[in-house]
Amino acid sequence: MGEVAEAILTDGRKIQYVIRENPPHGGMKYTYFAPDKSYVVQFFNDPAVARNPNLRKRVEAIIGKYNPTLAEQDGGARGNSPSMASYFAGRFCWPTAIVEYPEFGIVCPAYPPNYFFSENVAIIPELSAELRGKDKKSKWFTSAKLRRYMREQELGDFRSMLQMSISLARSIRRMHQAGLAHSDLSCNNVLVDPKSGSCVVIDIDSLVVPGLYPPEVIGTGGYIAPEVLETLEYPYGDEKRNLPCASTDLHALAVLLYEYLLLRHPLSGPKVYSQDPNEDDYLSMGPRALFVEDPRDTSNRPPDLHVTIDDLGAPLKSLFLRAFVDGLHRPNERPTAMEWEKALVKTWDLLHPCENPDCAAGWFILHDPKHPVCPFCGGRIDERDVVQLRLKSQIHGRAGQWVGAENVMVYDNMPLFKWHVFSNCFPDEKADRTMLAYVCKYQGQWLLVNHGIQGMTSPGGNLVPVGQAILLKDGAVFRISNEDKGYLVEVARGG
Repeated sequence: MGEVAEAILTDGRKIQYVIRENPPHGGMKYTYFAPDKSYVVQFFNDPAVARNPNLRKRVEAIIGKYNPTLAEQDGGARGNSPSMASYFAGRFCWPTAIVEYPEFGIVCPAYPPNYFFSENVAIIPELSAELRGKDKKSKWFTSAKLRRYMREQELGDFRSMLQMSISLARSIRRMHQAGLAHSDLSCNNVLVDPKSGSCVVIDIDSLVVPGLYPPEVIGTGGYIAPEVLETLEYPYGDEKRNLPCASTDLHALAVLLYEYLLLRHPLSGPKVYSQDPNEDDYLSMGPRALFVEDPRDTSNRPPDLHVTIDDLGAPLKSLFLRAFVDGLHRPNERPTAMEWEKALVKTWDLLHPCENPDCAAGWFILHDPKHPVCPFCGGRIDERDVVQLRLKSQIHGRAGQWVGAENVMVYDNMPLFKWHVFSNCFPDEKADRTMLAYVCKYQGQWLLVNHGIQGMTSPGGNLVPVGQAILLKDGAVFRISNEDKGYLVEVARGG
């Protein structure tokens, strides 16, 4: 271990950190670890930046009143409960304190161990040795060229990538709700763990507080919004120049989600805009950017698009078209992070395991019951195992009148939660994640087992006690709960 030094925080507390030669450097800061590696102390590369009073004000605001990882009662973001703060503490690497001595810096929690590469992650020993201990940046898991070097167990599956997508959309939604923008959302500043389906947003101290503290970076190549690239020629402060903000975050968010789910960049196609590589890159990501799946202009479409946005179902297809067709050059038309979160959650309920044991994706979106085929491997689901629950909510003030709300494609041992039972529940950071029911296949029959629902009613109108089950016959209709806001369920079997 290197020399142990001492830092003094704004509140007078003293903490230790270990000085090592050649500490990890980022674009703006270098990092020292605590002796037990539970936190890091970061100082700024440029002393002039560290002396900027606006930087201190920004960091103070981020650590305090805009902080979603701190309860409002403890000085954190407005409306933040302790449980919400705890939830987001695991999804952001949020600064916790300001260092006053030996120089201005910040303290952040260390990344959890699953966001660092361990041993034997790659099929080539030399690459494993090179990656060991480094951050898990998503490019290693979304780039076809790099994925092939990763061991299969490191890659997760389609289900875990969808789970990761929900987590990221929810984190960005919460950040935007707090009035912040990241300004450099990219594969470098979202660390991922596909095995567990989790991700963490980092480099928080550079967040943009709209109207108060302008951005200091333009972003990372491939994730910078086209309008930012198009106006780089204007000097900083010119009203014609577009700077990173919440709407540019929404471009980067859509790029990341597309990469997570389809393992390619949405704008990187075969079209050549210039023989000059730098100019070609500028045009393809900026003024001439064109979605590889643009339905009207196919000139940038790769010839080998195997799985497309059509295979993700209507909710996500619609948002990707808005993000990369309608909103690519019109920022106000981009989907919000909340819209992404809702669409991804809706899509989660259409997941189905692929029955092909050799399918690398493992799961797919069964959005069309008439065509239960995995787009990743071509494996087909037996129509007898295609079971859909059509959830219907009662129209307010009109007893006995129901309208379609959600569709759920079930599979063996699939859990159901409060949001599958009541129309006024949504699985956000405040949701109760206690399993209330589950679906299982028993002796060739599909059953919905009541695990903790009061007022579940059979198709015949009888109460179904906890521990008992409903046979999921085609066309069966029942109340999953007869309490207020409880869904009416219609069963559809096969195609």
